[in-house]
Amino acid sequence: MTALERIIAARIRATGPMTLADYMETCLLHPQHGYYATRDPFGRAGDFTTAPEISQIFGEICGLALAQAWMDQGRPAPFTLAEPGPGRGTLMADMLRALRVAPGMREAARIALIEASPHLRKIQRDRLGHVQHLDRADDLPQQPLFLIANEFFDALPIRQFQRVEDGWAERVVTLGPDGLRMALAPPVDLPRPGQPGDVVEDRPAAPAIVAAMAGRIAAHGGAAIIVDYGGWNGYGDTFQALRAHRSEDPLASPGEADLTAHVDFAALAAAAVGAGAVVSRPVHQGDWLLSLGAAERAGRLAQAGDGGAWPALHRLTDADKMGHLFKAMAIWPQGAPPVPGFDALRLHADDA
Repeated sequence: MTALERIIAARIRATGPMTLADYMETCLLHPQHGYYATRDPFGRAGDFTTAPEISQIFGEICGLALAQAWMDQGRPAPFTLAEPGPGRGTLMADMLRALRVAPGMREAARIALIEASPHLRKIQRDRLGHVQHLDRADDLPQQPLFLIANEFFDALPIRQFQRVEDGWAERVVTLGPDGLRMALAPPVDLPRPGQPGDVVEDRPAAPAIVAAMAGRIAAHGGAAIIVDYGGWNGYGDTFQALRAHRSEDPLASPGEADLTAHVDFAALAAAAVGAGAVVSRPVHQGDWLLSLGAAERAGRLAQAGDGGAWPALHRLTDADKMGHLFKAMAIWPQGAPPVPGFDALRLHADDA
């Protein structure tokens, strides 16, 4: 039993079963034993590898897309260049290099990183130099905002509800004879259709975070690109744990494995529209990268001696790898040109 498992077990004995949201937040962010507070989880030596760690191509394409959006909107200055959940700072470093194609953009940028982990904040400062660290999206300045969120929303805590005969019963974490186990709370009435056994997931914090981002973009200009794995309606049990690049039981090793769940892009889109911004339809990551020249960039890197450029491109874009599992969605202000590679989604504020 891990130290954090003992803490969780004591809490359940004292106050009763925990929601999955409380369990995820404790496992990931506990100040002494939480997953992100105690380790660098990225790369081959960690538990998972994100797109920026696979190849510089990903970050460069993201940077070029934001650079074009900045120029399309009249080169506002100063502006906030932000990333929530920036990991090691690899994506931001690659984007900053790409921004050199837009004269004056790098000088006008004020870098803001939304990061809860003190351990990762130090890694980011070592990598990027002077940056502003923020605790929440609500702390973003009231000025033009250009933002990239890659594999950020999937780590936000979720709640799960399972359809039973009398309504929807929340899935909770409790104690069994052999340790932590899942159980069902008493049924509640949710305005969601479903058949017995169906599972629906809700990410309570996500809409407010998107609304904070989109509200600044709607009011001051800018653009956001969100890349993550997920779908459109939040149905299905997607709660998962990853440790040493392998899946494991999410209740097996609290604090020692990454916990995530698929992102409901419909909820993010509704929040953005509700905040007054334009949102795109989600597109496959692979299609988006290729439409903006990822294959041509891989070719140039290969000619320069990068033997891993083509394998990295296939990993990022092939349908049976990351290309279709991961989706990309963009946000921009009313009246501005779309972010490169995206088309507006016809979603009304009444749907928010």
